[in-house]
Amino acid sequence: MEADISFIGLFLQASLLVKFVMLTLLSLSVISWAVIIQRRRLLTTAKQSSIKFEDRFWSGVDLNKLYKEISARQDGNEGLEALFHTGFKEYARLSKLNGKVPAAVMDGSYRAMRVSLSREMEKLETHLPLLATIGSTSPYIGLFGTVWGIMNSFIALGAVENATLAMVAPGIAEALIATAMGLFAAIPAVIAYNRFTTQVDSIEMSYANFMEEFSSILHRQAYSEKDEG
Repeated sequence: MEADISFIGLFLQASLLVKFVMLTLLSLSVISWAVIIQRRRLLTTAKQSSIKFEDRFWSGVDLNKLYKEISARQDGNEGLEALFHTGFKEYARLSKLNGKVPAAVMDGSYRAMRVSLSREMEKLETHLPLLATIGSTSPYIGLFGTVWGIMNSFIALGAVENATLAMVAPGIAEALIATAMGLFAAIPAVIAYNRFTTQVDSIEMSYANFMEEFSSILHRQAYSEKDEG
């Protein structure tokens, strides 16, 4: 009887443990691609929103008007909008309480923006560790299935007197498929993780730069209000 060398045939003929390894790797691959698609959309939207808001911010619009526009929205705000809204809100609140102490106003506003920055970065970095974990562990899971499958093949080979390559070929093939599936799950996850990490770092840098520039604007405004007062 000839062995079925198709992928489905090899899977059905595989031992229970090797089947479990293959199904695990298939599940990890599906999860990986779901995360990749979701993170790509999120990071692309974050980058586009950042560019759009910076264009609006540096267009010369009155900051009080911009703040009111953002506050009036019902869908909330994210990214640079969140940093601006949080910083300006804290600035306005502290100006009423510590109008004569610009340093206290600026310190409170800056700390509020730092907290907002941390929250925004946490959103962008969500699930990235999962990609790193899948990318680093999948090859070893596949290798475990390969070692187990080959071991069973040689055990079966040693139990017969007239052994041929055709007798062990299916077992070795199913074992090597486990390694292939491990690489299939790992490679996209590693590539995506490296790419997304670079994009997150770039976005974080743009957020931090905006925060420093906005703080400088608030600093000048705070001291000019003090001088006028």
